[in-house]
Amino acid sequence: MIKLVVTDMDGTFLNDKKEFSNEFWEIHSEMEKKGIKFVVASGRQYQNLRKNFDKIKNKIVFIAENGSYVVEKEKEIYSRILSKEIIKKYVEIGRKIPTTNVVLCGKKSAYIESTEIEFVTEVEKYYEERKVVSNLLDFIDDEIIKITYCDLSGTERNVYPHIENEKDCQIVVSGEIWLDISHLESNKGIALEALQKELGIDYEETMIFGDYLNDLEMLKKGKYSFAMENAHEEIKKISNFIAKSNNENGVLEELKKII
Repeated sequence: MIKLVVTDMDGTFLNDKKEFSNEFWEIHSEMEKKGIKFVVASGRQYQNLRKNFDKIKNKIVFIAENGSYVVEKEKEIYSRILSKEIIKKYVEIGRKIPTTNVVLCGKKSAYIESTEIEFVTEVEKYYEERKVVSNLLDFIDDEIIKITYCDLSGTERNVYPHIENEKDCQIVVSGEIWLDISHLESNKGIALEALQKELGIDYEETMIFGDYLNDLEMLKKGKYSFAMENAHEEIKKISNFIAKSNNENGVLEELKKII
């Protein structure tokens, strides 16, 4: 029996317009009646995820910032903070890549120093709380849990080769224009495993949906692992099932089957 459902957001739960069907609210109500816990696991900021699920924010769990920050009922239950040395190192690396902009992701807000319109437009999609600062390496009164590189020319090809050999952080291409750098003990899979232990729910009782490389570790934590039809080929290889694409409400179609 499935007791835990975990889904990524972009390219998975959301369609390409960054929307999800209102049908979900009724489906979640039925899941709740059956005692099935719903978890959102995303590279997005917690505040952004909370806004999307405001109606049920105290009934679900948020795994935000690719597993670096886990919140339930508006209380932190898990986080991994980056050191000042790591922050300095990767901000400086990011600045040296001509097409790349850097985002510091804190518990309170996201921080950027570039005001390029195309970059800011992308940041606004994923970070509800955001601030422009003159220098990312000046004092910021926040705990930084992730560093993100945004490269509109493509991160897998143009950014990842610059840092693929670094071993002091988790480094993952999380989208076509995004690459995330987080604590070595931080990814969606580690966060989900900790949550499974806390809830007393095991591999056989877990259903997971994902589409991109930052979902890889997470998808290994459940028997019912679904790659979306539109997923990265590496994600399809390690998943046990394929769901319809994000634009065909693939997640909701599978959830209907279990309720």
